[in-house]
Amino acid sequence: MTVARSLQVLAAVAVLAMLWAGLDGATAARLLSQAQPEWLLAALAALTLQTVLSALRWQLTAGQLGQQIPLRTAVAEYYLAQVVNQSLPGGVLGDAGRAVRARHAAGLRRAGAAVAIERMAGQLSLLLVLSGGVVAVTMAPGGLSIPTPLLVLLVAIVAGALAVALAIRWSAGLSGRAGRRAQHLRDALSRTLLSRRALPRQAVLNLAITTANLLAFAACARATGTRMEVVEVAVLVPLILLTMILPLTISGWGLREGAAAALFPIIGASASAGLAASLAFGLVFLASTSPGLLMLLARQRPGTGARRAGADG
Repeated sequence: MTVARSLQVLAAVAVLAMLWAGLDGATAARLLSQAQPEWLLAALAALTLQTVLSALRWQLTAGQLGQQIPLRTAVAEYYLAQVVNQSLPGGVLGDAGRAVRARHAAGLRRAGAAVAIERMAGQLSLLLVLSGGVVAVTMAPGGLSIPTPLLVLLVAIVAGALAVALAIRWSAGLSGRAGRRAQHLRDALSRTLLSRRALPRQAVLNLAITTANLLAFAACARATGTRMEVVEVAVLVPLILLTMILPLTISGWGLREGAAAALFPIIGASASAGLAASLAFGLVFLASTSPGLLMLLARQRPGTGARRAGADG
């Protein structure tokens, strides 16, 4: 393990320890111990559905770039990537491995682009749901009240996403290697996300995946004693989950719990309830990736690697 990864592990442990000590960890532990199993199972089912739909999204995205991936392979590779992402800091090494193993169908550049665009589409979908929730709250006052600092943060996040989109569009004027790379990126985004054939299916898949993710967190909150309204799920949960993409800890552990503890008081719940809900979500998500462990063990069996190498060659 490198120094940077060791620091990320320590950061996750330190943040969780501070949250546990500062937010009445005993109360969070009690809420976890009393969690309603039926809601945890509902969260597990939603996260399992999310994984299968995400594999379908990857298959669609790769197919638009000329890379044919059987659905069974896509699901297996997605589970394997989730296990690696949950085990190592950064949360993207599993996806990098997914791209490398799929390179034989269309080359590493296209395989990498398919994985990167597929993951980006998921984050974009979260942002769109978040924006819709904020607009709904703004147009229908009297319900959820968003504090001004949080509203400023939301506007900054959306503005940043728009700035990136405009930068990609305006990169058409670049010359040389930078211009060619920008053109390749725009072409790939257009083919995978915006083409007439891909857009309807991408929209349906991304909405379904995001909904499953949000419902899983809401089910974990309900299991630990917090009922969340639809608009609360749409506004707060995307913010909580977006912290998981920050490469500061392992798979967002600690950051996600801190965000939940900070945001739950907005809906009248305690910070300890937010901590308990986020911990439950993290544990259920780990459980949902368990099929990837079986696939990882299968790949470690003697002779498996040789047979795979022969098939790839």
